[in-house]
Amino acid sequence: MQKTQFIQDISANEEIASIFAVAQASQGQARNGPFWRLELADATGSVGAKVWSPLSQQFAQLAPGMMVAVRGRASLYREQLDVNVEGLRVLDEAEVAALNMADFLPASERHPDDMLTDLTQLCRKTFTHKPWLKFMTSVLRDEDIVRRFKTAIGAKHVHHAYAGGLLEHTLSVCELCMRLCDHYPELDRQVLLAGAVFHDLGKAWELSGGIANDYTDEGRLIGHISIGLEKAEPHLLKSGLEPELTMHFKHLVLAHHGMKEWGSPVLPATPEALVLHYADNIDAKLAQLRGLFAGFGEEESGWTPFQTTLGRHIFKPARTPGSGPASAPQNDARREPSKEDQCSLL
Repeated sequence: MQKTQFIQDISANEEIASIFAVAQASQGQARNGPFWRLELADATGSVGAKVWSPLSQQFAQLAPGMMVAVRGRASLYREQLDVNVEGLRVLDEAEVAALNMADFLPASERHPDDMLTDLTQLCRKTFTHKPWLKFMTSVLRDEDIVRRFKTAIGAKHVHHAYAGGLLEHTLSVCELCMRLCDHYPELDRQVLLAGAVFHDLGKAWELSGGIANDYTDEGRLIGHISIGLEKAEPHLLKSGLEPELTMHFKHLVLAHHGMKEWGSPVLPATPEALVLHYADNIDAKLAQLRGLFAGFGEEESGWTPFQTTLGRHIFKPARTPGSGPASAPQNDARREPSKEDQCSLL
């Protein structure tokens, strides 16, 4: 089976007839009977959908991870695209096995091996204090950490919510922190880089990724901040790092959310902790805006629908002539990694 229609190409009043992954599913009650509220997804994005009665009553269960053939029509509901489902069929195992799953799982535009190589080289260049280098060498040679790091998503919905998104976000935050250290030389760039590498690492265990892309039991009960520090602990113990540097590193990870109401166990209390918090926030926000502006033409300006996570509409402004490209350079995420990409880490 082949997928013929992608979410990024769907517009209001368009007929829908294609295969999608169920990202979320819940039941509701309307005047004419029970209905299903779905989030349909593919590699290009997601869209809300409703399955009204009596069609809804044909399905005792619809769950995240299912693959469904959908027929319906797209419309605007509260300024958001929504699909009114007129026909739906759950694909069987043989049909799912015949699908190209790259059509349904969004991924970073960069190959994960490229990003891991860049992160490794940055660590090799920055960590001149031997215990820091020993610590990060041990981390980046941990097969479980590397395997998860290369495929993990960066968040459930808002930013970098695709395979490789966690590594992409982490590398971006690390590079931004190092640029800030160039501008503010009083910062301790080594502890800041260590904190930047680890600030979201626990998300590789907190979120399941894949089509369902939901919180794991470990993620709900412990959370990515605590998980990240747990994963760091055995490598810290072997590194010989001084206790005061270990404490500062842990503070960076604990404080990176910046505010207690945003889930931060403690408030940033060092210059490096403040820098990490703001670098993390900047990268997450700009990634979110790139996603919001993806539906605009390169020279197009205008307003997005209301964004509940930001509490506002966002405006894509006209660009000053000669100010540079309107979007970041595109990278081929599917190219084969070179032998240099696959070289030993640190």
